[in-house]
Amino acid sequence: MAEERKGVVAGVKETLGGFREFLMRGNVVELAVAVVVGTAFTNIVNSVVEGIINPVVGAFGTQDLDAYESCLRGPCSVNEAGQVVDGIPIRWGSVLSASLTFLITAAVVYFLMILPITRYMARREAKAPAQPPTMTELDLLAEIRDELIAQRTGGNGAVAVGAQRSGPPETSLDRPADGA
Repeated sequence: MAEERKGVVAGVKETLGGFREFLMRGNVVELAVAVVVGTAFTNIVNSVVEGIINPVVGAFGTQDLDAYESCLRGPCSVNEAGQVVDGIPIRWGSVLSASLTFLITAAVVYFLMILPITRYMARREAKAPAQPPTMTELDLLAEIRDELIAQRTGGNGAVAVGAQRSGPPETSLDRPADGA
């Protein structure tokens, strides 16, 4: 019974160790931080939309963007409970509000997070030592060719046996039949 208990404890420790390793990976931690920051940031963006943008829009009409709507068919009539009785309303104000919230969120994330990090990484890469350029296959083959030619010439410029000739060798088929 005690041995079974030790086996279970070891299995639990192994499972929790694997879970801890999973959580400590860079991507999971970064994702968790992004969710927390995003949640907090949403409140800021909503405050900007409700406190600044809605009053500016309110200068031209109502401050609540959700109140903007159009009626597709006939005049829209609403009962005391707020339900539409006649007509087909299109609530474009809520779409406008959500679009503004998205655009402001995207702009702030880009200008305050993405752009500075990208610039920082570019500066960091510029400071890093440059790696030597890798040789292409063509460069490597040219180097091998040059080494083979150097071996054939014996290193002194004189052509050794088997060196490349300037033209194709003359064969008996290339001569005229009269033997000239």
